[in-house]
Amino acid sequence: MSKIELIVIIGEIEGHQTAGSQNKATKYEELLPRLAKIERDQDVGGVLILLNTEGGDVEAGLAIAEMIASLSVPTVSLVLGGSHSIGVPIAVSTDCSFIVPTGTMVIHPVRMNGMVIGAPQTYDYFQQMQDRIIGFIESHCHAKKKRLEEMMLNTGQLTKDLGTILVGEQAVKEGVITHVGGIKEAVEELRKLMEEAKETK
Repeated sequence: MSKIELIVIIGEIEGHQTAGSQNKATKYEELLPRLAKIERDQDVGGVLILLNTEGGDVEAGLAIAEMIASLSVPTVSLVLGGSHSIGVPIAVSTDCSFIVPTGTMVIHPVRMNGMVIGAPQTYDYFQQMQDRIIGFIESHCHAKKKRLEEMMLNTGQLTKDLGTILVGEQAVKEGVITHVGGIKEAVEELRKLMEEAKETK
C-alpha cells in the first residue's frame, strides 16, 4: 500500500533572511529538497500538507507552492489556525484543499519591511510580485482575479492594513478553498485521489 507523506508548514515561511530566534519557522531550503525527494520516492502515493502559517518570504512561499503544484502524486492541504499572506498560494497549490471551520486566511497586498528606494521601479516591482501571486492563486482555485484584487485591496477589515480575512466557510464561498473539513475529511479525500491515480496508471 502506498504511503502518505505528511508536511507541516508552521509559523513564518523563512526565505533568504533567517527568522528571529524566538520565531517558529518553516525553512524553504529544507522543504524544497524534501519535496524533490517525495517526487522520486516510488513508495509515496500522496502528500498531506497541514498549514498554520502567518506567511513570510514571498519568493520562498511561491517556490514552495510551485513545487507542490508540480508533484505527480495526489496532494491535499488542510488549513488549521491560519494560512495567511503567502500561505494562501501554498494552501491552494494542492489538488484539493480543506479549511477547518475556525481557520482563517488573510489576503493582502505585498508588503516589505525596512528601507525601500522610493522610485517608480520599486512600485513596478511590487505590482509584478502581486500579479504573480494573484495569477498563481487564480490558476489553482475557483476565485477570479478581479475578486482576489478586491479582497486584497479591501480597506474595511484590517485596522492597520489593506486586505480581507476569510474564516472557514467564507474561504469556500469565495472559491479560494475547496471544502470545509478537518483531518478526517482531508485524509479521506487524499485516499480517494490516491485510489483514482492508481486506477489510471
